[in-house]
Amino acid sequence: MGFNTERNRLQERADNKGWKKWGPYLSERQWGTVREDYSVYGDAWNYLTHDMSRSRAYRWGEDGIGGISDNKQHICFAFAFWNHQDSILKERFFGLTNNEGNHGEDVKELYYYLDSTPTHSYMKMLYKYPFAAFPYEKITTENHKRSIKEDEFEIIDTGIFDDNNYFDIFIEYAKKEENDIFIKATVKNRSKKSAPITVLPTLWFRNTWSWGYDEFDKKPILSGISNKQVEVNHRLFERMKLYCKDADELLFCENETNMERVFGKENSGQFVKDGIDNYVVNGIKTAINPNHIGTKVSAKYTRIIKAGGSETFCLRFSEETALKDPFGDFEEVFTKSKNDADDFYETIQKTIERDEEKAIQRQAFAGMMWSKQFYYYNINQWMNGDPKMPFEFRGRAFERNGPWKHAYMANILSMPDKWEYPWFAAWDLAFHTATLARIDPDFAKRQLAVVLREYYMHPNGQIPAYEWNFSDVNPPVHAWATWKVYETDKEMNGGKGDVGFLERIFHKLLLNFTWWVNQKDEDGKNIFGGGFLGLDNIGVFDRNAQIPGVKLQQADATGWMAIYTLNMLKIACEISLERPAYQDMASKFFEHFLYIASAINKPMDEEGNGLWDEEDQFYYDKIYTPDANTLFLKIRSLVGLIPLCAVEIIDDQLLQKLPDFKRRVEWILKNRPDLAGLISRWHEPGKGETHLLSLLRGHRMKMVFKRLFDESEFLSDYGIRSMSKFHLENPYHFNLHGENLNVTYTPGESDLTIMGGNSNWRGPVWFPLNYLIIDSLHKYSKYYGEDYEVEYPTDSGEIMTIREATLQISERLINIFKKGKNGEKPFMGGNEKLNKDKEFTDYYQFFEYFHGDNGKGLGAAHQTGWTGLVADLIQEVSEGKVN
Repeated sequence: MGFNTERNRLQERADNKGWKKWGPYLSERQWGTVREDYSVYGDAWNYLTHDMSRSRAYRWGEDGIGGISDNKQHICFAFAFWNHQDSILKERFFGLTNNEGNHGEDVKELYYYLDSTPTHSYMKMLYKYPFAAFPYEKITTENHKRSIKEDEFEIIDTGIFDDNNYFDIFIEYAKKEENDIFIKATVKNRSKKSAPITVLPTLWFRNTWSWGYDEFDKKPILSGISNKQVEVNHRLFERMKLYCKDADELLFCENETNMERVFGKENSGQFVKDGIDNYVVNGIKTAINPNHIGTKVSAKYTRIIKAGGSETFCLRFSEETALKDPFGDFEEVFTKSKNDADDFYETIQKTIERDEEKAIQRQAFAGMMWSKQFYYYNINQWMNGDPKMPFEFRGRAFERNGPWKHAYMANILSMPDKWEYPWFAAWDLAFHTATLARIDPDFAKRQLAVVLREYYMHPNGQIPAYEWNFSDVNPPVHAWATWKVYETDKEMNGGKGDVGFLERIFHKLLLNFTWWVNQKDEDGKNIFGGGFLGLDNIGVFDRNAQIPGVKLQQADATGWMAIYTLNMLKIACEISLERPAYQDMASKFFEHFLYIASAINKPMDEEGNGLWDEEDQFYYDKIYTPDANTLFLKIRSLVGLIPLCAVEIIDDQLLQKLPDFKRRVEWILKNRPDLAGLISRWHEPGKGETHLLSLLRGHRMKMVFKRLFDESEFLSDYGIRSMSKFHLENPYHFNLHGENLNVTYTPGESDLTIMGGNSNWRGPVWFPLNYLIIDSLHKYSKYYGEDYEVEYPTDSGEIMTIREATLQISERLINIFKKGKNGEKPFMGGNEKLNKDKEFTDYYQFFEYFHGDNGKGLGAAHQTGWTGLVADLIQEVSEGKVN
C-alpha cells in the first residue's frame, strides 16, 4: 500500500483520537430510540417523538444534519435550515415511526454522503431542501392510508421536486490540523426563480449537567464576541472558538428542555432548547439570550438565492483562538484536503478502470465513514433513572434489556443507518468491518474488539444483538469478520499480519462459541437453533416464537456454527505459527467441525436426524411436533444456502509447520473414518497442494450450485435472492395449531408484520449474505482451480469455472448501481427524476436490500453499512483475483 498524507495520518495512531477526534459522530435520529425511552411500558417510538425532539434535551446522545462532534460527543456542531415556509426549523431529518410507515420506520428526506477520508480530514454530503413547506402531513397521512401490500410513499412521490424548486445544500469539512476544522455550506438554487433561505450553523453541548451527577455539575458555556465569534469553554477541552464569516447575528439559548411545552411545567430558565426555533420561525424575541451566552448557539444567515445561483457560508472551528484573519487560507485548506482525499482514493482505486465504478465505490466508502456514531448507553443507569430528572420517573414495568445491566457502551461505532437504525447491530457491524478494513484496518479491528469487550459481551459469552433486545440472537459472524479483516490488513502491510489482534479476539470468541454450544444445541447433538437469526420473516412462522410442544432445528444456525468452527480453526492455525500451544485449539475446532458435519448431513431417518433432504437435494429447517412427528419445513431460502458457506482451505505447507495439529488430524482421519468420509476430499490435494474442509460433498455441492445458479430459483439479474422464485408458483403451506400459514416468493417489500414488517427475506437481494456466498465460492474455486466447471446460469448451456461464475455474480450485484442499456440505474426503481435529472443521477443511495426481480432499492435508504460491501466487490472484480 502506497503512502500519502492521509495514510500517514492513519499510521499515527490506531484509536479514535488525534486526527479522528472530530468526526461525523452525531446521530441522525436520537428521538424514538430505546435509550431515550423512560416510559413505563417501553413505548420508545411514542415516548420522545419528532415533534418533541426540538424542545426536549436528549439524555444519551445528539442528532443533527451533516453534523460533527468530538469522540465522546461533548461538543456538537450541525446545520439547521429554514425555507421561510415551514412551521419549524429543519434541524433534523424527518421520517415515520415504525407504527406510522406501512413498512415500518422510514426516513422521508433526500440526502447523500459524497465523500470522506477515514480521518475525516475531508468530508462532503448533500441535502436537497424544498422551497415549499415540507410535506410532513401529506407523507404521514398517505403512508398511513397505504396497506402493507402497497409501495411506500416517498418524498420524491409528493412532486415537491418536480419543478426544481429546491436547494442543493452541500456541506463540507476540511481539517487544517487535528483541532482546526474549516466548514463550508454551499447553497445552490436549482429553480428558475429566486428564493429565500436562512442557514443556521449550530454549535452546542450535549447536556450532561441536568441529571444530578457531581462529576458534571460544572456547566460549560458558549459566549459570543460581536456577531463573528463564539468562544467555547468546557472543562474537558482547551479553549476553542467558532469563527462565523459574515453572520447576520448570533443566537443563544440553552440545550435544556422546554418544560412548559413538553411537561406543562414552568421553565426554570427563559432560554430553552427550542429558543432559536421560536426566534427565527415565530419571531419571539425573548426566546434567545441577549447577553450572548448559553449552551447552544446558531450563527444566523438569511439570504435570497437568485435563480440558478448559489451562496457559500464559511465557518472555522479551531483551537487557534487569536486569529486575526481566520479565513485567509480558507480555499487553500479545502483544496489541499480535497487533494489529499483524491490521492488516498487514487491509491485504493488504482486497479479500477471505469469512472462509474470508481464513483460508486467512493460514495460507498463515504457512506461507511459518515455512518460512524458515538453510541452511549449505560443500561444500569438507564434502568434506575438519574438523581435528577425533568419528570417523575415511575420505573419500568417492562424491563427491556434487564439481563444486560453490566453493559456500559460509550464508543464510536459503525451504524447500519444513522436514521433508521441509529444503534449498533452485532452482525451488521461484523460485515461492515470487511469493507472498512479496505481503507482503515485499525478502525475495523477496533470495531470487532469493542463489541467483544466485557462491558458489551454478557458474562455468559453472548454478544449483544441491538438495543431493542440485546438478548436476541444474531448469526455468529464475528470470527469470519475477524479473519477477513486480518487478511486485508496483512495484505496492506506487505504480508505481515497483526497476530496480536487475532489472539486478543480469539479469546473472546471462545467465550461466545461456548455460549452457542451450551445454549443453542438443545440436545447436545451438534444441531443448532437460535431463532430468527437476523432473517426476520424468512420462516413460515416467527422463528423467535416459543411454540408449545414444537422444537425447531435450523439449517442456517447449524451452518453458521460449522462456519464458526472453520473460522476459529483458521485463526488458531495462524496464531500457532508464532505460539505453537494454539495447535491444541486448532485440533479442537477441526474435530468440532467434523461433529457438526456428521450431524447436519445424516439422512432423515426414523430418529429424525440430519437437515439434508435427499428428495429435494437441499438443506431445510426441521421441526418436532407434539405428536412426535418430524418434518422438514421445505422452504428454499438462504437458510439452506448457509451450509454452502462452511468451507475452508488448509494448505499443505501450513500443515508441515504445525506438526502437532497435523498429527492429530491424521489420527482422526485414520481412526474415525465415519467422520472423515463426511468432509470433502481431504485426502486429495487441490490446486497448489491444498486440502478442502467443507460441509458439502461432491454431489451435494453440485446440487446446491445448480439451484444457486438457476435464474428460475435463486439467481436474479441483481445477485442471489433470499428465497427461491420457485415459491412464486409453489407457495409453501403449513398448518400451525389450526392456523394456515404460507410462504410465497415476495421480491419487494414485506407483506407481513413479522419482526416489525420493516424488512423482507422472502425474495429480495441482500448484500451481506451475497457477499458471504461469493467469499465461499472463491474458496471452492481456489481449491478446485480451472479444471472444475459449472453450468452458469443453470440450463443455459454456458460452461465456465467456479471463479468465472463467482465474478459474474459480483457483477450482477454491482450492476444494481450502474446505468443499464436503458440508461437507468436499477436501484432508482424506474423513477424518471432520479434517473434522468443531472442533479440526481450521479448520486447513490445504498439501500438495505433490493427487489429480487428489478433491483429497486428497498428498506433503509442509507444502509451503507453492509450494502457498502459493493465497494469490496468492485475492488475484487477489478483486481480479478480470488481471495
